[in-house]
Amino acid sequence: MKKVFVKEEWCLGCHLCEYNCAFANSGLDRMEKLKGKSIYPRIRVESGKDVTYAVSCRHCKDAICVKSCISGALHLENGAVCIDHEKCVGCLTCVLVCPFGAVVPGENGAVQKCELCLKNSCGEPACVSGCPNRAIVYEEG
Repeated sequence: MKKVFVKEEWCLGCHLCEYNCAFANSGLDRMEKLKGKSIYPRIRVESGKDVTYAVSCRHCKDAICVKSCISGALHLENGAVCIDHEKCVGCLTCVLVCPFGAVVPGENGAVQKCELCLKNSCGEPACVSGCPNRAIVYEEG
C-alpha cells in the first residue's frame, strides 16, 4: 500500500502542505476562498531546533486508534485508516492513543486525520502534489 513519507532534510517549513490539504478537504472550488478562514489540515508542520517536518498519519497495520475507537468511526479501508464522521462521538480517545500525534480534533466535533485524499478524488495526496521541494512523497512502504 502506498503511504505518505516525509523527508525532513528537504522540508522548508513553508506550510504549503497544510494549505493544500485544507483546500483539498474543504469542498471549496478555489483556494483563495480559504483566505481569512481557519484552516483544518490533516497534516501539520512541526519544527525543532534544526529540523522541520510534516506530521501525518502513518496508516498503521495494527492501528491502536482503530482499536480504541468506541463508536467504530475509525476503520481500515484498503489499508488506510479512515473516519466515518457520522459515527464519531468526539470522545478523543484516538487522539490520546495515537503515538504520532496524527489524529486531531476537527472543526465540527469529530476528529480528523489524513485519509490519503481517497475521498476527495485528488489522485495523489494534496500535500504531496503541493510540496515545492518534494519533501513529501507518496510511495509503497
